[in-house]
Amino acid sequence: MKERVILHSDLNNFFASVETVLNPALKGKPLIVCGDPKERRGIVLAKNEEAKKCGIKTAETVASAVKKCPQVVKVAPHHHEYKKYSLLVRAIYERFTDVVEELSIDECSLDMTASTRLFGSGEEIAEKIRQTVKEELGLTVSIGVSFNKTTAKLASEFKKPDAVSVVRREDYEAIVYPLPVSDMLYVGKSTAETLGRYGLRTIGDVAKADESTMIKLLGKRGRQLWLCARGEENEPVRRADEKEEIKSIGNSMTLPRDVCSREEIERWLYALSESVAARLRDADVGKANTVHIVVKNPRLEEITCQKKVSPTTHCPDIARAAYDLFCAHYPLGAPVRMIGVTVSGFDHHIEQMSMLDLVDGEKQGYEKRERAEKAVENIRGKYGYASLQRGIVMTDEQVNGLDIRGKKD
Repeated sequence: MKERVILHSDLNNFFASVETVLNPALKGKPLIVCGDPKERRGIVLAKNEEAKKCGIKTAETVASAVKKCPQVVKVAPHHHEYKKYSLLVRAIYERFTDVVEELSIDECSLDMTASTRLFGSGEEIAEKIRQTVKEELGLTVSIGVSFNKTTAKLASEFKKPDAVSVVRREDYEAIVYPLPVSDMLYVGKSTAETLGRYGLRTIGDVAKADESTMIKLLGKRGRQLWLCARGEENEPVRRADEKEEIKSIGNSMTLPRDVCSREEIERWLYALSESVAARLRDADVGKANTVHIVVKNPRLEEITCQKKVSPTTHCPDIARAAYDLFCAHYPLGAPVRMIGVTVSGFDHHIEQMSMLDLVDGEKQGYEKRERAEKAVENIRGKYGYASLQRGIVMTDEQVNGLDIRGKKD
């Protein structure tokens, strides 16, 4: 059987790089893309190489970044531009293969096994992609080339920015086994510490361990890590139409300040439910029959709960269920830092008609509300989210007009 040729592409400092393409005057200056500190979104979302050299890290506070580099340029995010450039880069990938799996807005796996007949070796294809992205879009990409997805991902980290790295099967043990176990995909600090307590500090240590030991330490995930360490992971690259079925749709946010008022929480739940309902309709998975909420207090302690509801796609139905859950499970008057709403249990447009539908017009009432929801969606699509607001959120200046849904993908 022919050895697979898998590429992992990782756009370098993607958000910051797009900002530099949009405004070339920023080139060469330390730059961070960040949220507004006044709205408690003041964290570094992305940084360029110059900011990185100053010690600035993604997810640290803007205040901390400015202390490290007082001259750093702060730029607000432009997510619609990032999506646009992500699609342009993907179009370049698709000149070489139609087997492209989007892992995130700036990372993709590509199966080039069949493409080598037309375009050369995996390394040659990666170089062509790297050069094309740079010449046509002004962005740089680091690409790993190997025989499976996890090793290609690992290889993409070897040289940054703007580089191609290759790990062939015959070189796998010599290159990969000495690396620290923390370099493996899905191995965070806690997992690395657990493995370290048992003397498993390198990828080679994990590869040489007994499978039963790994399962005992980490359960099913332990076996997966063991296979990855040995280079035996064989998950296919999945096209967009082969992605796993959507199981849930949700949205959450850190509030601009700690909130204690249930009335104010209700308004935020409506705003979030508005977003969830719109995305639910866009996903075309039918109605949802379960609503979940997650709430965090200022100490970041988390409460999650859920309840069944009559199948729906409507914002008011979702919001009422979310508020009922909040009142039932969160202490009265306790401050809230973060809140989220999720729906699940989709019927995929398979409905069972009840006698009530025939007797009291309940079905007709639902369809009438459905038309109203779609009309609201159409108006917002044409004139912007803030052009039409529910009365319940109009009394809160922080909720009113906030495009909590963001741009459509």
